[in-house]
Amino acid sequence: MIKPALSEKWIKASIIGTIWAASEIVLGSFLHNLKVPFSGNVLTAIGLIILISISYRWREKGLFWRAGLICAMLKTLSPSAVIFGPMVAIFSESLLLELFVRLLGRTIPGYLLGSMMAMTWNLFQKIANYVIFYGAGIVDVYTDLLRMAQKQLHLKTDIVWLPIIILLIADILFGILAGLIGIRVGRKALKDTVTPLPGTERNSFTKVDKKPVDAFNYSVLWLLADFLLIIGSMLLLSYTRWMVWSPIITGIVIVWAFRYKRALRQLSKPKFWIFFVVITLITAFVFTKAQTGENVLVNGLLAGFQMNFRAVIIILGFAVLGTELYNPKVRNFFLGTSFKNLPLAIELSVESLPYFIARIPDFKTTVRNPVSVFSGFIFHAESRLAEVRSKSGFQQKLFIISGSKNEGKTWLAKNLVEVFRENEIPFGGFLSEKVREGSQVIGYDLVDILTGNREILLRESDETGMNMIGRFAIFPQGLKKGIQLLSHAQLLGKRLVIIDEVGRLELNDKGWSESISSLMKTSNIHLLFIVRDTFIDEVISKWNIAQPHIFKVSQTDHQECGRSIIDEMNS
Repeated sequence: MIKPALSEKWIKASIIGTIWAASEIVLGSFLHNLKVPFSGNVLTAIGLIILISISYRWREKGLFWRAGLICAMLKTLSPSAVIFGPMVAIFSESLLLELFVRLLGRTIPGYLLGSMMAMTWNLFQKIANYVIFYGAGIVDVYTDLLRMAQKQLHLKTDIVWLPIIILLIADILFGILAGLIGIRVGRKALKDTVTPLPGTERNSFTKVDKKPVDAFNYSVLWLLADFLLIIGSMLLLSYTRWMVWSPIITGIVIVWAFRYKRALRQLSKPKFWIFFVVITLITAFVFTKAQTGENVLVNGLLAGFQMNFRAVIIILGFAVLGTELYNPKVRNFFLGTSFKNLPLAIELSVESLPYFIARIPDFKTTVRNPVSVFSGFIFHAESRLAEVRSKSGFQQKLFIISGSKNEGKTWLAKNLVEVFRENEIPFGGFLSEKVREGSQVIGYDLVDILTGNREILLRESDETGMNMIGRFAIFPQGLKKGIQLLSHAQLLGKRLVIIDEVGRLELNDKGWSESISSLMKTSNIHLLFIVRDTFIDEVISKWNIAQPHIFKVSQTDHQECGRSIIDEMNS
């Protein structure tokens, strides 16, 4: 049962962030195990496509950074000892996308520029990581190596920045591609009914083990001590000789090893020790080539060791901080802050994670049919939202716009649509607009509220064999389109559905009658009917509407009416 304090915006962010995290867990493991080049960029692209595509249907501001925060927090479920790097990357990428979409709007430039900047973050963070791990000396090693290569190749052009520029251009192009795919999927989701990819609609759950809360003796004092030990070690490395910092840091690592066995996983990897030796030897080599004097080789080796000791402190330090941050006291601290929704959202995410992991297709399917795969993500996101709403004490509200014939009911509904759009209320449904020939009304078109697409619904006709209402013939394609727009799949994720209009056909169990009955049984979406005043009592009686909110066209301002409906939905 979801706690009432959890707002819908955080519920949606939780769902989006969980899908992103599920893709990181399933596809990320596959890519990393196969040592696929640029696997981090591929995972970033997947996250960006998910965020951009679903924003076409869920339009609340602030969803991107919230989803990124949720996904970053779910990275703590990873068995890896090093989680801060990926957590920072995920949250930073979502912030960059949020920033540029806020600045440029939900436009192609906004999405593409945000996607480009988010993708390039991987490169900047990797460079920053090397500087943080090994100190500013790693920059000198890099530039000296490139200048030596430039000299050996007899190049006159400075090539120091060339590798970084090449990687930056590759990231920009990759970001543009991810943005374009996200836009295409989002537009497709607006126009078409989203459906799950075959094989991903199963209800089975993949077991995901939570971290045992009581398996470790958490301590806030140890958290503070670890933080001070990291800072102190950095100061020792910077301002003391190796005879001082090497035994002290070795002692700190031994203490951490006894208390935090999980933190040793990173040091047990052969890759770490290979990199340790390589960095030391390269540094010594660069020193001997770039400097002159006595003990050049010894100084080079010491510089290499210093850089590696710094890396050990950073890697283990962040791992032990991550362990202590699992402390329930630390997590409960958020409940008293402006992030009070965060623990509840994470709780929902942990509950939802098996649901989405079970629905992630294999990597081959993702590569072959990416648009359908990401459309399927949207379907499962909206299915999960409907399920959460149904468990959260949601109470369906029914609103009626009434008036006499030709009094302007549809005109008021069109203005309400703009009010809902400005307030980013997810809605669906259709309007029934008059078609004129001169001053004569010759029929009605059914208009999809979201896309503006039209379908013939009624036309004047004297042909026999057609279903009639008054002097108008009912066109089957219009009825079919309306029923489709009122289907469960089409309204996933919506808070309000508008039906223009409900009248004689529906009272005779035709038209939208069956769809309305189905929607009345669905407890996670509000309804807005356009009804001629002569039919109001019959409509209320037919569907046993207990407390309808009725707005008369002649007595209603569309801004006030829209505000009243939104307030009532939020109450």
